[in-house]
Amino acid sequence: MGQTHRDALADLLVWRRDVRHFRTEAIDGAVLGRLRAAMDRAPAVGNARPWRVMQVEDAAKRAAVTANFEAANARAADIYEGEAAQKYRSLKLAGLHDAPVHLAVWTDTAPAEGAGLGRQTMPEMLAYSTVAAIHTLWLAARAENIGVGWVSILDPAPLKDLFGVPATWDLTAYLCVGHAAEDADTPLLHRAGWQDNTATHWDVV
Repeated sequence: MGQTHRDALADLLVWRRDVRHFRTEAIDGAVLGRLRAAMDRAPAVGNARPWRVMQVEDAAKRAAVTANFEAANARAADIYEGEAAQKYRSLKLAGLHDAPVHLAVWTDTAPAEGAGLGRQTMPEMLAYSTVAAIHTLWLAARAENIGVGWVSILDPAPLKDLFGVPATWDLTAYLCVGHAAEDADTPLLHRAGWQDNTATHWDVV
């Protein structure tokens, strides 16, 4: 590992953006296979690998997720007033209509794998492991010129019923995946004037 790897990683980190505007063209199956393999290489507490991924292709389920988002988004908009409310309503916060690939990513909170190693005092490490796998997928997608959008404005309880998942599974992310409609190295919320990036809080104690 050397400067070439450092430069490549720096480029990926700069260009890894939460994508909300997608082209509708399909993603090649081989590319999806490589993204899945990248997730398989992500770190996990006790090697539990608690992430459970569903590729959602059923039109009725997609429509139900979209309706769930629209209801949750309307409720979220009510907390803002004045100019903030106008800005919020102007943001395109989901790519659910255009993204060709939808991934529902769950965390199994009671996996047999790992035998509980490393999570007895911090069981949330399972969800953190899933997030690490998602970030690994995200960087791998960027390397493939594929965009990822994380839809966080959702009510997770109805989605558990919609997908019929086990009681021990919790929704960690609903991801839209596809070719970005435009390339940008600046976060959407920054460009929209919602909030600029802030420096990492990193203190020495």
